[in-house]
Amino acid sequence: MPAIYPFMGYRDARAAIEWLCRAFGFQKHAVYDGPDGRVAHAELKLGPDAVVMLGSIQHDTLGLRVPMDVGGVTGGIYAAVEDLDAHYQRAQAAGAETVQELTDDGYGRRYSAHDLEGHLWAFGDYRPQQQ
Repeated sequence: MPAIYPFMGYRDARAAIEWLCRAFGFQKHAVYDGPDGRVAHAELKLGPDAVVMLGSIQHDTLGLRVPMDVGGVTGGIYAAVEDLDAHYQRAQAAGAETVQELTDDGYGRRYSAHDLEGHLWAFGDYRPQQQ
């Protein structure tokens, strides 16, 4: 069965890992250093099933850039969480840049925020039906 694991790059992956854990409630699952001391690969978990992968921008063949480098956001990650209000408060307390306040648009409640390097994250209580 296929599984989707989003991945992204950060200029300062170590700071991003700490911030994502503090602001959005992720837990470090694995962090692997590269030979140059940067983060070659990391896995963060949000609950038992959600995993996001990240690492230091290495200007390799993938060409990953952070939104701050390209002057805009080209995509984002959505995660369903159990206690949206508490999650929102935690993100606010950690200084997340909210781009969409808590709202209900007919698909459930959600909010959106940028992380410390400009990546767009959305969190809500809507869960797509799995058939």
